[in-house]
Amino acid sequence: MQSSKVVHELRIYHAAPGKLAELLARFRDHTDKLFARHGLKSVAYWTPVDEPQKSNTLIYILQHPSREEAVANWKSFQDDPEWKTVKEKSELNGKLTESIDSTFLALTDFSAPLH
Repeated sequence: MQSSKVVHELRIYHAAPGKLAELLARFRDHTDKLFARHGLKSVAYWTPVDEPQKSNTLIYILQHPSREEAVANWKSFQDDPEWKTVKEKSELNGKLTESIDSTFLALTDFSAPLH
């Protein structure tokens, strides 16, 4: 059974027009590996099947040991020199996202445990 302190974070990235492929490439080639280095455990990534979200949305879930560790791990990730370089290079032709939504979630008592 998962600890009651464990939280999941639902993140929805709204890509800038025409930038979803570049955003997905950044995650595929760099971000996911950097997440792991900083204790940000990726559960899964999705893209919507239908428009209008299909062409501009990335959705993913992270698992954190606690809210406190989520804050610390995000700070560590954002301060990573490699991340700063990757982000800067990927955004030479403009930002890849227009906005990012983040929601912390607690698993209900009737939900099957996640692995």
